[in-house]
Amino acid sequence: MSRILITGAAGFLGSHLCDRFYEEGYDVVGMDNLLTGSLTNIEHLFKQKRFEFYHHDVSKFVHVPGPLDFILHFASPASPIDYLKMPIQTLKVGSLGTHNLLGLARVKKSRILIASTSEVYGDPLVHPQTEDYWGNVNPVGPRGVYDEAKRFQEAITMAYHTAHGVETRIVRIFNTYGPRMRVEDGRALPAFMGQSLRNQDITVFGDGSQTRSFCYVDDLIEGIFRLLHSDYSDPVNIGNPTEITIKQLAEEILAMIPESKSNLVYKPLPLDDPKVRQPDISRAKEILEWQPLVDRKEGLSRTLDYFKTVVK
Repeated sequence: MSRILITGAAGFLGSHLCDRFYEEGYDVVGMDNLLTGSLTNIEHLFKQKRFEFYHHDVSKFVHVPGPLDFILHFASPASPIDYLKMPIQTLKVGSLGTHNLLGLARVKKSRILIASTSEVYGDPLVHPQTEDYWGNVNPVGPRGVYDEAKRFQEAITMAYHTAHGVETRIVRIFNTYGPRMRVEDGRALPAFMGQSLRNQDITVFGDGSQTRSFCYVDDLIEGIFRLLHSDYSDPVNIGNPTEITIKQLAEEILAMIPESKSNLVYKPLPLDDPKVRQPDISRAKEILEWQPLVDRKEGLSRTLDYFKTVVK
């Protein structure tokens, strides 16, 4: 029986990963400092014998007794509202935290997968984005604390792979959505759903022409599961290549809530906000035989059902 450590376990993606690996028969060790995560996301696992939880900040020394076969490093503030409020913590978890977990993987002889992001591409000049694109990032801009933390994370991970022979995997995650997203997350989709359900104005930044590509969480988790168990150590994009404008997303969500009295309002585009975002998933298709299966209509419907239970 395999044992896996999942950092950021109480977060949106981390909690879904805990569920998936528990269902696959793994002994799951969750770790989270609860800076942005919530125990409500994993409380259903606390009564299970094969799940244990450590309330710990991975930026500090990490020790987990016993063997570890795998490590998934998903600890980090991940939305602009969080990393702009907590810039130092964001940089520390991407640097010190990753260093600590790579050291743990080396000692335990574990395979480690680190969660990178499409933000490493910055405001891209190449479209769609392939893994070979090096990005267009402003290191001293407001988003730099997150972008550069993830870029450093990738660099130190590859250094441990080449210098110490640690088995490493790197996933570059594009916009993902689904149940357990925080209503006050600050990202477009939960903001639009929360505002629509509360009959508040829907805030669209810029003219809404900027694009994103939204992947349903179940599809993303499947891609991560396959990547962890693959033999591929270079970065892999995981996301849904179907591109949509932010304005179109807002209109689709509003149409799903016909009783809503919300209207679209426009505010200035934040500094360094990417104008386009679309993954090239050719590598994932070839190496992992993976592609997203849940279409946006179905995914939005499932997500809205969740938000209706948590929006006050």
